[in-house]
Amino acid sequence: QVQLVESGGGSVQAGGSLRLSCAFSEDMWSSNCMAWFRQAPGKEREPIAYIRTGGETTYYADSVKGRFTISLDRGNNLIYLQMNSLKPEDSAMYSCAADDPPTASTDWCPSTTYTYWGQGTQVTVSS
Repeated sequence: QVQLVESGGGSVQAGGSLRLSCAFSEDMWSSNCMAWFRQAPGKEREPIAYIRTGGETTYYADSVKGRFTISLDRGNNLIYLQMNSLKPEDSAMYSCAADDPPTASTDWCPSTTYTYWGQGTQVTVSS
């Protein structure tokens, strides 16, 4: 059964760090791309980081480049999002996602369709 479960969210002051985790089921290894998205109240969902499962190439949105790092823990079926130098505007619900290669629109991770989603974890950054 496809499953993605996020954890690690919380409240932190500006300038601080958090590490989010996304535990995924074994069958997720068939995905080409995994990603982190975020959505703040009243705003559209924003893709922020992507990783290819084969080769682990990463891509980042300009808003987080240089501050956030996405990585894979192959031994434990985890996707991490290390977030440093957090800003109040980083406050949002963060969700992990994975594509489904047979139905994906492209193998280019920033543009593909993401079929599988976790329930999200809240991050709040205070000034």
